[in-house]
Amino acid sequence: MALTRRQFQVLAFLDSFIEKSGYCPSFDEIRRGLRLSSLATVHKHLNNLEKKSFIRRGQNQSRSIEIINKQPLEGVKLASGSRAIAPKSSAAKRDSFELPLLGRIAAGRPVEAVSNSETLPLSDFVGKDNVYVLRVKGDSMIEDHICDGDFVIVESGGPAENGDTIVALIENNETTLKRFYRDKNNTVRLQPANSKMKPIVVREEDLKIQGRVIGVLRKY
Repeated sequence: MALTRRQFQVLAFLDSFIEKSGYCPSFDEIRRGLRLSSLATVHKHLNNLEKKSFIRRGQNQSRSIEIINKQPLEGVKLASGSRAIAPKSSAAKRDSFELPLLGRIAAGRPVEAVSNSETLPLSDFVGKDNVYVLRVKGDSMIEDHICDGDFVIVESGGPAENGDTIVALIENNETTLKRFYRDKNNTVRLQPANSKMKPIVVREEDLKIQGRVIGVLRKY
């Protein structure tokens, strides 16, 4: 059954909290984490998720929420200000797929076309278990040639360096794709590659780096 946007956010928050903490959040932690108006609103969303068979709850038990259907969290679109969770990736047979590398193509002056027997192994990009793909929505990174509808290849795990393009989870709620810069006073600047947009400045403790962009795919 389909989820509303808010139900998806609740499910994604549960998954992120459990993965990070090792236990499920309390109702008040859900309320504060998603800035919901009341505990009654939390109850309503959890009841709907349970009716739709996405979670299971123990009767009269605290911290007893279990996610039993993560399908909506797999392969989610990444939008400016939207919630996203890095999906579990599968490495099955990815390291065996190659494409023929036939030579170079000029983007400036023409170059001589030469036959080439090399191949480009896609495992150079996706041969690891911690690599996944997100589809971009929006134009906040357009000046880095990352356009609406493109697919970004993301490697999760490890720290980010200044200038890296990252998938950033802000305050366990909103996810965005931006360039990462560590500023003074324990703050982080998330810089869009769009001169019409302002950077996002957050405290470092309010930011979780879900992955670093290592490639861009575009389908014509």
